[in-house]
Amino acid sequence: MLFSSVEFLFRFLPVFMLIYLLIPGKYRNLVLLSGSLFFYGAGEPYYVLLLILSILINFGAGKLILEKEKKTAKPVLILSLIYNFGMLFAFKYWNFTAGIFNQIFAGKMIPLLSLSLPLGISFYTFQIASYLFDCYRGKLKEKADFVSFAAYVTMFPQLIAGPIVKYGEVAERMKERKIRSKTVESGFKLFSIGLGLKVLLANQIGTLWNALMTAGAGNLSVTAAWMGAFAYSFQIYFDFWGYSLMAKGLGKMLGFRIPRNFNNPYASKSVSEFWRRWHITLGRWFREYLYIPLGGNRKGFFRTVLNLFIVWALTGLWHGASFNFALWGIVFFVLISVEKKGFGKWLESKKYAGHLYIMILIPVTWMIFAITDMKQLLYYLQNMIGIHASNVIVGSGQVMRYLKEYGVLFIFCILFSTPYPMDMYRKYKQKWYVIVLVALIFCFSVYEIMTGSDNPFLYFRF
Repeated sequence: MLFSSVEFLFRFLPVFMLIYLLIPGKYRNLVLLSGSLFFYGAGEPYYVLLLILSILINFGAGKLILEKEKKTAKPVLILSLIYNFGMLFAFKYWNFTAGIFNQIFAGKMIPLLSLSLPLGISFYTFQIASYLFDCYRGKLKEKADFVSFAAYVTMFPQLIAGPIVKYGEVAERMKERKIRSKTVESGFKLFSIGLGLKVLLANQIGTLWNALMTAGAGNLSVTAAWMGAFAYSFQIYFDFWGYSLMAKGLGKMLGFRIPRNFNNPYASKSVSEFWRRWHITLGRWFREYLYIPLGGNRKGFFRTVLNLFIVWALTGLWHGASFNFALWGIVFFVLISVEKKGFGKWLESKKYAGHLYIMILIPVTWMIFAITDMKQLLYYLQNMIGIHASNVIVGSGQVMRYLKEYGVLFIFCILFSTPYPMDMYRKYKQKWYVIVLVALIFCFSVYEIMTGSDNPFLYFRF
């Protein structure tokens, strides 16, 4: 069930919110848990059992870790992490790993599994792991009761697409939260803006990307290839930012503060800054639970480079079990390593050079991310520099037609990728004309959804 669907907007959400707001506060966690399991089960009727099993195992593990001394808590932590990441590996990486092994040894020594990827498994696995780590480190002194823990894991605003929330960020609100009409209104306005970013920007610019890819990765002129790269860059940004903003808005409506996940990443002046602004909660997870425990930058240059390589290789593979994702992560490792040697400081010191650097580089990296077939990826990257593997189908005439059709949309995408629209919203959000504008965004978004336009969600595969 997508947030940007009729089922969610006009069936699930109104019924759920009515029950949630009318029921006494002490039962709200139970309602949240029940509603979240229903929400997840609507899309994954069988894998909801896997989610429940993970909740049961990890609640027990967290309880044991908090109750026992560090000596005995460590084995419990290790065993629970083996279970969590073992399940993630089985569903997401088994076939990828088995395929590599079988290719190397020219046979079918390792069988492939006929398993579909459970929705949101990468997100809720990392969220559960953060809870276990924080229990072990003593950052959570108070034990969560079962319903609170289960509601934290399954909370539908961020269950299938993040942000990755730490239990400490919601612990107080799990115990008690007052929900005011102002908060519900503010949350719904944020949700409506996120819905607009997703439906009116991401979905629409995504049709251009799909049209260009239909023509074939090796059949594009240089201009067409770059147009496609920019189109996908905007699609994935507004798709994921829109969903994260919807999650934040829904969290507000429920009485929670869900952490910010994006901070205008396309306004960055370096790749390092870009990743401090993009998918903030994922970057935080890798920094706190992997990079720093490995030693961070405290053990000399070569160890820092090794730690960065591990983090970025795993960051790439977290997004998908495919060679292009591994390459994508390694590319960022190289770029960030170069910036740490001094190039980053130079970029920061220049007024426009950093922005130009990001405008050119990030769309190229998104092509590595988007195109899973390595041969097609090579063709596309060649097209971007004018090396054509086949005949050009989408040439200057087609490009001009696309510019006329999508030119205004590109302008809106550029505008909303800057800080100014949200800054203006925060400044004037109580004004009547802003409220009317947000209402119109919601109505236009619903119209687009109802007319049956293409409505994918790119991060479902993660």
